[in-house]
Amino acid sequence: MTEHAANDDVVISLRDVRKSFEDQDGNEHVVLHSVTFDIHRGETLVVMGGSGCGKSTLLNCMIGEYEIDSGTIRFKTREMDALADIAKLNEEEFNAIRKRYGILFQSGALFNSLTLAENIALPLEEHSYVDPSIIDIVVTLKLQQVKMLAHRDKMPSQLSGGQKKRAGLARATALDPEILFYDEPSAGLDPVTSTAIDELMMDLSQKLRVTSVVVTHEMDSAFRIADRMVMLDKGRVLKIGERREFELLRDANPLELVDPDDRLMNQFLNGLGEGPLTDAEGLSEFEKLIKTSSGGF
Repeated sequence: MTEHAANDDVVISLRDVRKSFEDQDGNEHVVLHSVTFDIHRGETLVVMGGSGCGKSTLLNCMIGEYEIDSGTIRFKTREMDALADIAKLNEEEFNAIRKRYGILFQSGALFNSLTLAENIALPLEEHSYVDPSIIDIVVTLKLQQVKMLAHRDKMPSQLSGGQKKRAGLARATALDPEILFYDEPSAGLDPVTSTAIDELMMDLSQKLRVTSVVVTHEMDSAFRIADRMVMLDKGRVLKIGERREFELLRDANPLELVDPDDRLMNQFLNGLGEGPLTDAEGLSEFEKLIKTSSGGF
């Protein structure tokens, strides 16, 4: 067991979380079904699953972007004595929690009209009472942490994809958060740059002692950075456990796996073309029609 995972101090607790959306015809589509798990202080938890499994929706629910239909999402920062249900907090109380977490969006989400330094200074200007001279020092430190100090005066359009991710990470840590949320941090990056971002994430987790929640479908990255892992499929939790448990499942012979969920996870973790995930019986009616008419995908 890793040092992170051994820590039993729960900072985020999800219980029976359900989230649905209505289409333009008023039909309800349930995206998350009774999602339940805890996140412990100091660990890196990877939430993974295929496209459309609900992992991005889950992230948006955790950061308060989406209101859930039922269940509870509770947070506990270092200033709090107990877990608090975010649905029962007023705006001021929830904003106090929001200041304790940072988010690295898939695109980096930098403001194109601001320089890199100005982007990183923005959270400090908006959510702190720090003197401008101190803000400049903090910006310098944050840029040094992600090895981007030489680019402080550049505009986002002048940065590569990997540099934008680094810049986004510097901004996400501007307020020294307790929790960092990552939305597909390796998306759109080449393998070398992806590995460099993973190493940076692990380095910051150790130096800043933050709890990290990473949403990804990139398995190389997931197994590199995770202390524990959560596997989602069609909005339900198939498994949550230590990284080693998933490594054993990945390396298992699929023909020897009895449980259907284990076979499905084995296929996903290995990126295999055949298995439960690509069985026509498990596809939507539209997907079945496409597969039947085209002879495959």
